[in-house]
Amino acid sequence: MDTTAATVSQGHPSTGQSDLVALKARQRAAWSSGDYAVIGTTLQIVGEGLCEALDVRAGQKVLDVAAGNGNASLAAARRWCEVVATDYVPALLERARERADAERLDIQFREADAEALSFPDGSFDAVVSTFGVMFTADHDRAAAEMIRVCRRGGRIGLANWTPDGFIGQLFKTIGKHVPPAPGARSPALWGTRAYIAELFEASASSISAAQRHFVFRYRSPEHWLQVFRTWYGPVLKAFTVLEPAAQAALRDDLIALIDRFNRAGDGSMVVPGEYLEIVITLR
Repeated sequence: MDTTAATVSQGHPSTGQSDLVALKARQRAAWSSGDYAVIGTTLQIVGEGLCEALDVRAGQKVLDVAAGNGNASLAAARRWCEVVATDYVPALLERARERADAERLDIQFREADAEALSFPDGSFDAVVSTFGVMFTADHDRAAAEMIRVCRRGGRIGLANWTPDGFIGQLFKTIGKHVPPAPGARSPALWGTRAYIAELFEASASSISAAQRHFVFRYRSPEHWLQVFRTWYGPVLKAFTVLEPAAQAALRDDLIALIDRFNRAGDGSMVVPGEYLEIVITLR
């Protein structure tokens, strides 16, 4: 997700089609830069937890939307599900394919836009996304597509960063240095129960949501910054567009943010990142 799109207020601005097209192009460029898989692979436990929360069963058809490097896809495949992993960044899918090949897991990979999924209605028993669909440009269309391709009585599982957690505050911090993109809604909205209800309640027989934490463990705050500045597209892009003095100010603010959350006390970094784990059962 382009960092400039990540800090819009909780309101729902009117968004023109041209704004969405431009926003999507910026997002694709951000996620195509760096190598998200370097960070994404550390989040594997979230995909495992989500599959357990969904209670997926062997033989079920599972679609991973905005799969990135495939954490939820691999987790579902390990449970003998029939898995299709999708993303609109081919390089990320290639990383996921490499991981699946290494573990001899049977996963189909398809380049696809989360807002226009190329599958018939009701094709899947479960549709999942870990820190992926929340970064789409058009939230309503993305949610509608997930509902459409999931069968009646099927489940949608999401893991979304919360606004007040570490990653939500990371994007807020970046937004103080890089202006938001026109027409963007905050991805952190997806980490609130009220917004999930707004997007999915009309099609759901039940929605459950639980606060979880993924713990970021790095050698030091400076190590985290080096990794994210090098490999994580949104942070990389933010530094790229800033002049040296502004880069230094952003760096200082990010280190201060880590210090606020860090519970290590020994010079390393142990930062809980709050996210919302959501299970939606369709009616």
